This record gives sequence, C-alpha cells and structure tokens, in this order.
Amino acid sequence: MKIARSLFRGSLIAYTALFFAFIYVPLALIAVYSFNANPVNMMTWTGFTTEWYAQVLGFKTTVSENALYIESTGQLLEAVWNSLLIAFSTTAIATVFGTGLAIALHRFSFWGDRLYRTFLFMPMLMPDIVLGIALLIFFVNSGIGLGVTTIIIGQCTFLISYVFIVVSARLAGMDRTLEHASADLGANEWTTFRRVVLPQLLPGIVGGALLAFIISMDDLVITYFIAGVDVTTLPMFIFAMLRRGIKPEINAIAVMMLSFSFVIASLGLYLRSRQK
Repeated sequence: MKIARSLFRGSLIAYTALFFAFIYVPLALIAVYSFNANPVNMMTWTGFTTEWYAQVLGFKTTVSENALYIESTGQLLEAVWNSLLIAFSTTAIATVFGTGLAIALHRFSFWGDRLYRTFLFMPMLMPDIVLGIALLIFFVNSGIGLGVTTIIIGQCTFLISYVFIVVSARLAGMDRTLEHASADLGANEWTTFRRVVLPQLLPGIVGGALLAFIISMDDLVITYFIAGVDVTTLPMFIFAMLRRGIKPEINAIAVMMLSFSFVIASLGLYLRSRQK
C-alpha cells in the first residue's frame, strides 16, 4: 500500500512538473533568445544584447544594421495604438453590459431566461473562425465599413459573455442580507446598489474587465476578418512578421506582450486582495 502511494505521489509530481514545463519552458526560451545578438539565426547564440528591444521602440541600433526586419517602426507603434484603443473601448463596453446582464439575470426571472443564458454562452463556444466569418458577412450585408468600429463591435459580441460569467460567479456567492438591512434602514435602491452591492461586486467586475482587456489585446482570428485593409492590430502585425520568417524582433515583442499581461494579471490579483 505504501509503495502504491509513493508511486502515485511520484507520478503526480512528475506530471505536474512536465505540465508546467510544457507551458513555461517555451516562454522562457523566447525571453532568453530575445537577448540574442545574432541578426540572422536567432537559434544560434552569439552574444547578449538589448538592442532588439531598442529597435522595436524606435531607437537607432548597431547590432541590426544589416538586418532591419521591421519595415517601419511607425507601423508597429500604430498597431500598438490601435490595439490599446480597441482593448480599452471593448473592455468598457463589455464590462458595463456584461455586469448589467449578470445582475438582471440573477435578480429577475422571466420566460426564456435559460434560453437567453444559453445564447450568452454561444459566442465563447463558437469557433473563432466561424464567428469571424459570420461577423464579416453581417457587416458587409449591412453596409458597415470595416475598421476600428467593426472590430470593437465584433469583440464585444464575445467579451460580454466573459464578463457575464465572471460577475455571475461573484453574484452567486453574495449574501443579500446586507441589502435587506440597507432597505430596512431607509436607503433607496440606488443608494443600496452604490454603497452595498457595487463594493461586493467590484472584485468580479475588475476581474471580468481585466480578462476582457487581455483577450481583446490577444485576439487575432476574429479581428483578422473584420479589420479591413486600413487597420492593423498588434497580433495582426506579429502574424504578418511570422509569415516572412521568425525574426529576433518578434521575440522582443512577445516578451513585452507577456510582461504587459503579467502586470495586468498581477494588478487584478492585488485589487482582489485589497478588496478582501
């Protein structure tokens, strides 16, 4: 019996180690090779440099004078600006609508509410390529020009669902005793919502907003279909670079995006701990 337990425990530890290695070792390699000074073959280490980051940020470098892969730093910065604009816009819209839907479906029952919940889950369950083609057909048939507006509308169609799920999970664990006490003490519905309900919901709202922001910054497939020809986001820019081969700048951009996502996730965990 003890031998079986030891084997099971060892197998579980080995599986856990392999699982995390499978996820994080490639990310670590990207981070390491982003400092490789070799301008031709990024897999051959020739020295340490930070100039790939400087080149991505638009500074003049010496290590990449013979291998300027980024056609225009202005294009990269424009892609970053477009991604941030879209991410902030979709996060704000999805957070408001997703939170409102979660509260409404949690507090009120009506005919067809279960079917409505099912429809809210559909954008997440649907393959990205199917949703992207469907949105493209809708915008073209509606006569709406493809661009930043269509990207924001398209991303909101599925980001609202993510916010809805996170806030609904928070609502499921809330105790309504404080709301009843607030009403007994003479507070109206708006005051109760602002002083009692909203502070309890805030961790879920922040978590849903940060999740929506990260997904929006990372979205490629759906955005690719509804972006048009005049708008490029950061994932689309990186994908275009990858089609011409893996360049050293791609590693630097990937590490910067990973760092940004880590900061956003850490901020969310910090705010949740502060709220508790």
